[in-house]
Amino acid sequence: MATTEPAVGATIPENTVAAARPKRVRTGCLTCRERHLKCDEGLPECQNCRKSSRICKRGVRLNFIDTQVKSPPITPPTQDWDITFQDESREIASEYRGGLGRYAALSQEAEEVPDIKDEALYQFSSGVMNTPTLAPQQLPSLQQSLPAGDMESYPAVSQRRPDASREQQIHSSNNTDSTFTSQTIPPPPPPTYSNSKQTLTPPSEDRGPLNSPEELLFMQVFVEEVGLWMDSLDPYKHFSRLLPFDSLHEPMLLNAFLACGARHLALVNPAYHEDKALHYYDDATTRLLEALQNPNRNTVTCATTAVILNVYEIMSERPLQRMNHIAGARALIKECRWTAKSSGVGAACFWINVGMELLSCIRFNWQVAWDPDLWGVDMDFSREIDYGREEGWTYRLMYIVAKIANFRSSVPRQAESTQHAEQVRLSNRFNEWNQLKDWIDSWNTNVPRTMHPMGYLQPHQTSSKSAFPEVWLIKRTTIVARLFYHTGMCLLAQTHPLLSTRSPDMHELQQSHAHDLCGIVAHVKDRGVASVAIRSLAIAAECLVSRREQEEVLDIFDRIQKETGWRTGFLHKELKEKWGWNNEEQYQQQQQQNIPASMLPLQSYQYQASNLPPVPPPPSLKQGPRQGIINPILRSADFSAPTHPYQSHYVAPLHLPPQPHYSQY
Repeated sequence: MATTEPAVGATIPENTVAAARPKRVRTGCLTCRERHLKCDEGLPECQNCRKSSRICKRGVRLNFIDTQVKSPPITPPTQDWDITFQDESREIASEYRGGLGRYAALSQEAEEVPDIKDEALYQFSSGVMNTPTLAPQQLPSLQQSLPAGDMESYPAVSQRRPDASREQQIHSSNNTDSTFTSQTIPPPPPPTYSNSKQTLTPPSEDRGPLNSPEELLFMQVFVEEVGLWMDSLDPYKHFSRLLPFDSLHEPMLLNAFLACGARHLALVNPAYHEDKALHYYDDATTRLLEALQNPNRNTVTCATTAVILNVYEIMSERPLQRMNHIAGARALIKECRWTAKSSGVGAACFWINVGMELLSCIRFNWQVAWDPDLWGVDMDFSREIDYGREEGWTYRLMYIVAKIANFRSSVPRQAESTQHAEQVRLSNRFNEWNQLKDWIDSWNTNVPRTMHPMGYLQPHQTSSKSAFPEVWLIKRTTIVARLFYHTGMCLLAQTHPLLSTRSPDMHELQQSHAHDLCGIVAHVKDRGVASVAIRSLAIAAECLVSRREQEEVLDIFDRIQKETGWRTGFLHKELKEKWGWNNEEQYQQQQQQNIPASMLPLQSYQYQASNLPPVPPPPSLKQGPRQGIINPILRSADFSAPTHPYQSHYVAPLHLPPQPHYSQY
């Protein structure tokens, strides 16, 4: 029987065409789907993958589509039950790779961020903490004991030097490698601190790279400028290399980083204002206080955020009026049980916090609030530290300098009632002084060769026309250690119980270490050591007697302020008073006689208490802070104290972090 062929041009029924097509495979492997091949669904490997020697991938690939609902279904209200609709499709999609990316961005027109300045969720109590605002805050307990300008390290915005042009680089020195110049920084947007609808960061969720030009700029400034010196004692560089990535899913931490970056940029570039920094600071503070009320909080994140906000307060225009997190950071560090034996981010936070307190105590002649004997520093110099880990030796030296600072602040102001009691006290202090001197000498003898200068040139051998020797140190932690070392030696020369600073031995000791310290700072090109360099240089400069050396020190301070933003203007006035520049007549007579005041001969040096020179009075600074006391800012920085930080917001955590892993640095 002959078959009938369809005529040319005839229409073939659709059901016939559908039957002729190959059936679509629904359970084939993903490899064939990617290659757009028909899979024979063979197990464990299909034929296509076997022939091509490919991995036969199995699984289910989900495609998410955004479903827009104009309004949810309406159900009649009842008294017994209630229904609410919650769209969790985005949360579910975020658990799959690329799932959340298939959704369109959420519209933020209806989402409002309350003005933190006026509608903060947490208001600080007047005696403990004040919500940061643009208006100055009051801190009565410390305002009476500290002058308004003593703790200001960064320049006030109103006191910036006039710039000839805004095209000037932020760091104009040729000795720096900063990449933030006026050509690379985009023009700042108009101030938006009062805009209540501004969104700082997305909700707490994993996010990709920073995609806001403003946030990217502020983070770059933090990493390359602020984090540079925060990591000067950390071999792993947590603040500049690791923690910024953690902040991508921690808005509290991210806003703290952005606040510091914005603040630094406002200090070194007059085109930027502090309102952005305050906005990020307020948001981070509000989130931190909210977290402190949650007993299931992440204590490590809270402590790290408080440490960064503490750094912001040091950088602020008036630090005395913005001390919200200085004591709080210390209390949270103790809550996490971080000590010198900790590792990781705990060690980074501990040492930056202890280092900032040590510099403050050197500045104000205070005792360190956290007893150095409780730090947990391994002071066994015979125990070797891994080669290339100079940070461990730096920690040991900071312990010694902290003990020297406590010894210096405990200098008696009045003699004992009896001669015998005075002799006993002098003998005890003399023994303590010798122990500290032996300690620091032993440290200098036992440190590895990498912590000694790589080069040392006398002033006449250099072309820099400097009055100080050129001391070349390579590693940043080595520079910091040497600055602390020379500072400690200068302090010891000033606090000998039996010899005056005018004695030949103490004068030579002080002058030698002061010149070496000035030589390090005068020729260093690393901006990451500026915070330590400022305080160390101020101690060394007090004993300089040559007018040329004194003028060069003032120039060094000006250079540091120009390059880094650290405020040094207040040191000019203090040093000029110590040098006697305010009395030009006295200076002219001293120059005519060519005899420095510190080299005037003493009548005799007898070691009996009756013939000892009187204890020199403290420097005559107007409205100066009380000296010889325990650091008043951190004295109650413990949640076990009756007036602890964050008093009206703190709730004890249910779960503390595990006991830190102790290691030998």
